[in-house]
Amino acid sequence: MRSGIAGPPIPGKRTIMDTKTTLTMFRDFYLERGHVEVTGTSLLPEPGDPVLFTTSGMHPLTPYLEGRPHPQGRRLLNRQRCLRTTDLDEVGDLSHLTVFEMLGTWSLGDYGHPQSVRWGHELLTDGFGVPRDQIYVTVFGGDPQVGPDTGSVEVWDELGVPVELLGDDNWWSNGPTGLCGTDTEIFVWTRQGDPTGTPSTDDRWVEVWNHVNLRFRRDGDGLLRPLDPPNVDTGMGLERLLMVLQDKHSVFDTDLFEPWRDLPWTLPDESRRLVVDHLRSSIVVIGEGIRPSNTGRGYVLRRLIRRCLTTLRRVDPGYTLSDLPLDVVSQTLDHFGPSTDVRTVRSILTGEEQKFVTLLERGRGQVRKLRRRGPLTDSDYHFLLDTHGLPRDLVEAVLEDQT
Repeated sequence: MRSGIAGPPIPGKRTIMDTKTTLTMFRDFYLERGHVEVTGTSLLPEPGDPVLFTTSGMHPLTPYLEGRPHPQGRRLLNRQRCLRTTDLDEVGDLSHLTVFEMLGTWSLGDYGHPQSVRWGHELLTDGFGVPRDQIYVTVFGGDPQVGPDTGSVEVWDELGVPVELLGDDNWWSNGPTGLCGTDTEIFVWTRQGDPTGTPSTDDRWVEVWNHVNLRFRRDGDGLLRPLDPPNVDTGMGLERLLMVLQDKHSVFDTDLFEPWRDLPWTLPDESRRLVVDHLRSSIVVIGEGIRPSNTGRGYVLRRLIRRCLTTLRRVDPGYTLSDLPLDVVSQTLDHFGPSTDVRTVRSILTGEEQKFVTLLERGRGQVRKLRRRGPLTDSDYHFLLDTHGLPRDLVEAVLEDQT
């Protein structure tokens, strides 16, 4: 999904839908078409899964997409909370989030990819009210192993939607081996004026929905073997969808983030978005029972909290997490579902802040010693991390304090 959204939103572009209405419409649309709702699992994968956190809506369904019969049938839908750290450096822009929710639908060897595409177009246009002339799609254009996805092109042509043929961007895989296949990504024009360009040439086209035709399995030898029967996997980011449906400039401007608009700290826009994202993500992770530590899931949580604290202190060293309103914590937990005491969450956050302050004080002395020899090198940064637990962003914050 692209992040460089530009320009102000278009007032009155389409019917504005709040989060509750959007979720209800999505759910009812697919229930009416024979899907069964499966409960979205937590951020924590099943025991034995090597992945630290659930990263996509399809992740918990992988065994069934690989052929195991699902006890609730062959047409499924769900709403799954996810966490990704691969885009952590992108957080702070208008659309990337660390913790987010995916709306997903699946056909386990039932209806085909063309039907999925038609339903997706119907829901976006007739349901959500997205103008037909403000939709563009990308389709797999072929490579040496697999030809172009002419089936998807034919459906989109029939629906009157323009198509851009691309390569790897429209090939979905679950890693170097395993499930894979072609996909078609649906983009919506989001800003002023008539649509121009294509999704790959103008980032005002924002991807909202991915429909994957899971029809292959790649073996260790690199060869593709047809999946029999093929499956369909679709994923739509809730926050990104709300940004489009509510004509907002960023995901942080949607009603979903309403509780976060009255934080007690005055911050530049990008810093504010990072703080909101990292605190929101930290609250959800703590709600899942994870506690800060130096390894595994606990390290991801610790890193989120410390990146947030580093950002706050760069603006004002007096900013503290003890000022975080309890109602923000409560509303975040209520939305995502973990049953955790609000004060416990804030206590964990402020406790981690105290450890951070202690680490920062110790780090100043270590950085000062190394700086006497000249500018810090990559070896210095590695030494500070491995020996003293000082990550690069924290060292850079210390350097800023010393200039």
